[in-house]
Amino acid sequence: MESRLAFLAPPSPCEYLPDRDWQLHYDVVRRVTPAEYVDLLEQGWRRFGHVIFRPQCPSCQMCWSLRVAVGEFRPSRSQRRAWKVNQRDVTICIGSPAADIANIELFERYHEHQHLVRHWSRTAAHDLDRFTDNPFPTEEWRYYAADRLIAVGYVDALPRALSAIYFYYDPQERHRSLGTYNVLAVIDAARRRHVPHVYLGYYVEGCRSLEYKARFRPNEVLDAGGRWRRFRVD
Repeated sequence: MESRLAFLAPPSPCEYLPDRDWQLHYDVVRRVTPAEYVDLLEQGWRRFGHVIFRPQCPSCQMCWSLRVAVGEFRPSRSQRRAWKVNQRDVTICIGSPAADIANIELFERYHEHQHLVRHWSRTAAHDLDRFTDNPFPTEEWRYYAADRLIAVGYVDALPRALSAIYFYYDPQERHRSLGTYNVLAVIDAARRRHVPHVYLGYYVEGCRSLEYKARFRPNEVLDAGGRWRRFRVD
């Protein structure tokens, strides 16, 4: 791994739990291999673009890295329903990340909706550069219905895992449960590629935007001692 800058940011208001402060350890990298990054994932790190980070909050340990055990995963009834609804007419095209007009317009519509409905900051995800400029090759998953782009996801294909980085969708299609379908599609791909885990980022109890991750079971979380342990099983 070739690091350009590593630092511990000062405490600031938490974007997950507004009544708390958070503090993040950052490492801005020029280059990292997929094998090196999966080792970092197993230690609780995540990344957006060339910025690798993990929480290092002095008074809170609510951010838990969560991964799904692919070989044991069994979808719930609602997850099976979301899979069936979208399998009928949604096509997934996997390629290299690009910031074209269709992506940018969809990205902006999604974030405007999240700002109005869930009160996200207008700069919550900044811009597409965080997902299209990467230190190693990353997959872009485009979801189409009747040749219309309705969602985009970014996935790291790693030696021992798939890591779901980010996902956005057309707010007019939210009845499809596309976020659920995306995770199910990544888990299905991991099974076909014979990798044991899908990493979903941080689970934070009390944060509606992140609590959904625990519904994909069985799953494991990284505890304060650096050990992966079973979390939600049935």
